[in-house]
Amino acid sequence: MRTITLIRHAKSSWKNPDIEDFNRPLNKRGKRDLPAMAERLKNAGLTPDKCLSSGATRAFLTAKATSKRLPNHPWIEVIPELYDSCMETLLDVLQRHSDKDHHVMVFGHNPGLQRLGEYLSAEQIPNLPTCGVMHIHLGVTCWSELSEGCGTLEWFDYPKLHQKETKKQAQK
Repeated sequence: MRTITLIRHAKSSWKNPDIEDFNRPLNKRGKRDLPAMAERLKNAGLTPDKCLSSGATRAFLTAKATSKRLPNHPWIEVIPELYDSCMETLLDVLQRHSDKDHHVMVFGHNPGLQRLGEYLSAEQIPNLPTCGVMHIHLGVTCWSELSEGCGTLEWFDYPKLHQKETKKQAQK
């Protein structure tokens, strides 16, 4: 069986309008939310074989911080096609992925990432917020078998679900 964890990049900065979209860094909220989300992924016992990331700064920084927190420190492969890609492109990349990896984390962008999660799990998600996570168990034995409704959404999480908890920790 296969497992996929889809993670939207942490909140990025629009502070400098001269920076191209691809190169936008994380903003203050993104830097605040990311460690807590990575810690929740660690506490959930997630140990992906590999991380696939868009090359965009905000996505790669999210992947790097997450990989660093996980006990197995999975390798991050930057896939250029993941930047601002549609669901079909994401699906194609995954269907061609090596079967040696049973659990893959994908760091990318909306709306493609959210649509991929909905397609695989047959669940409707109103919004995959920044730093949001969709963890899906797949009923397939190899990546090429990915298809509509082949998975079950096991976990959906995002920073605002934990806003009160985060504020309490910040006040300490």
